[in-house]
Amino acid sequence: MLDSIFKVVFLLGLVAAAVIRAMWVARARREQRRRPGAVAVDRNAPAEKPLLFLTFLGMQVIPLVCVFTRWLGFADYHVWRSLGWGGAALFAVALWLLWRSHADLGRSWSPTVEVRQEQSLVTHGVYRRVRHPMYTAHLLWGVAQVLLLQNWIAGPAFLVSQIPLYVLRIPREERMMLEHFGEEYRTYMSRTGRLIPRPWG
Repeated sequence: MLDSIFKVVFLLGLVAAAVIRAMWVARARREQRRRPGAVAVDRNAPAEKPLLFLTFLGMQVIPLVCVFTRWLGFADYHVWRSLGWGGAALFAVALWLLWRSHADLGRSWSPTVEVRQEQSLVTHGVYRRVRHPMYTAHLLWGVAQVLLLQNWIAGPAFLVSQIPLYVLRIPREERMMLEHFGEEYRTYMSRTGRLIPRPWG
């Protein structure tokens, strides 16, 4: 019974995350149409495409196979069922952080690795203490998925699949920001953490 409840909670979270993302992607596309050719720095890498696909598998495909079929049933475990409630709470925090990090960026957010000409450095809201809160939200989501889908394959699929992407992307994003914002971004880096707040920040 609890397994079914946790799977429903996971599905609701997945839908909520998709709605959040779709809203901000649509807004970014409208902004792009309104101001074409306004990109100052573009750091999209072809090497990211297979990693994005791997992340998509771990975030959506493998978990949905687990939820709607018994194909991965051989890998189920039921040792810590009550931890599913912790997963539900963690997923709620991840969704809030995902929304907040998009909202705080506003027009500065882009679905790709780029900086727009008129873009200013966002250091308020959740960005006051963390430079990449959107990625933090995804990591929290990955841990929540482990707790909600108690399956040795589907549970850790997102957490494991997103790590190679962020190992590649985060340093490249930060080099891009340093190139565009210079000392302002270097100062910002000195007082913030990449994924978790610095205790002395």
